[in-house]
Amino acid sequence: MSRLSATFAVALLLSLEASGKTVRGLFRSEAARQENGQFITKFMYQAGNGGLLVCRLDNPSLGTEKEARLLLYQDMDSDLDNLSCSQRLSRAQFTISLSQEEHNQTIPRQSSPTAWQVLYADRYTCEESSATPSYADLGFSLLLFNPDSAGNPLDHFSAEEAGLHSFYFLLLLAYFIACCIYFQPLYQALKKGGPMHTVLKVLTTALALQGCSALCNYIHLARYSRDGTGIPPMGSLAEFWDMVSQVSMLYMLLSLCMGWTLSRGRKPQSRPLQWERSPASTAVAVGGVVTQGVLLLWEQYSESDSEHHSYHAQRSLAGLLLLALRVVLSLLLASVLYQIVSTERSTLKRDFYLCFAKGCFLWFLCHPILVLMSVVFNDHQREKVITIGVILCQSISMVILYQLFLSRSLYWEVSSLSSVSLPLTMSRTNHHRGRL
Repeated sequence: MSRLSATFAVALLLSLEASGKTVRGLFRSEAARQENGQFITKFMYQAGNGGLLVCRLDNPSLGTEKEARLLLYQDMDSDLDNLSCSQRLSRAQFTISLSQEEHNQTIPRQSSPTAWQVLYADRYTCEESSATPSYADLGFSLLLFNPDSAGNPLDHFSAEEAGLHSFYFLLLLAYFIACCIYFQPLYQALKKGGPMHTVLKVLTTALALQGCSALCNYIHLARYSRDGTGIPPMGSLAEFWDMVSQVSMLYMLLSLCMGWTLSRGRKPQSRPLQWERSPASTAVAVGGVVTQGVLLLWEQYSESDSEHHSYHAQRSLAGLLLLALRVVLSLLLASVLYQIVSTERSTLKRDFYLCFAKGCFLWFLCHPILVLMSVVFNDHQREKVITIGVILCQSISMVILYQLFLSRSLYWEVSSLSSVSLPLTMSRTNHHRGRL
């Protein structure tokens, strides 16, 4: 399993890309002619006024000679692809002639957050001749700003990304406080071992990987807020750690459920619950991990050319298949756990399995449900709702599983291992009072 995760992780990290809102590159006449306007970037400006676009040229005289210009389209319609080249360029809301070293364009007041697309064109874009004069490419830097809290155009975040920086800061603060409170008791529990020792290690590793992902995202967005570019490898690393955490949890949950099911009837009922491994349960778990890994790589590859901020916002066939996979796995776990609970005679064990099911379903179904719920939100809010919601729901799922495996009233009575002092425990008296 560790080798499989490592192989998948390396391939995934190499496939990830990140992009910022300070765009540097080359204006190419040949690309502009082939595409009826070279696509440069897309940016969603906040409602109100104060939005700004700044374009800086490396060689203004070359821009003048080529009659270079930037075209700004508001909510660019796909019907524009059916128009002729000249008609397509004439539909731009703003045309900026690139004849000076720096050009500033203020975005007019708008009633709601709106996406603007930036295209490049020059005198050769709509020419029908087969040859293009061999002019050098024109280097540029493009800066896009939203107004900050004071109304000054200094904010590099688009409307789709606003608020994520603060969210990751609060998430890291919560992780830090929880670590200070529970690190020593959890370390003692892991050191003493037990039937679920491996489960606790995997759960702790997955939570640590989520914390690393949040830290990388925060570092990337903190830098991004200053220069509009951030640290793209750090953003890719954040997605990498998060996806490895997803794969680890998927393997553990599938292997646990299938192992408990296949071992029933072969093990005595008095035997403490533990991670039962068999070739069949391992095969099912590895199959789920490989399927998810392939879909994740496909999803990243299919959106490699788009400004892809987070894999949580599924906008491709591979992304939709990932959601479908989560639903199918949830149904599989529901079927397995129902068979276990329906034949279990011990009340404590039934409570254990039911609580385990809550954590599993919250982990697997939060993403598909949030994607469905996001349709009621505006376009600029959907990705944030999905990203924040998935992170919070999966963190809550981990807390539920921690309480289950470390709780004296459930797991330790089920396993007949009540000699270890653990965090997040409830006394037997309080547990029975709560149930009354």
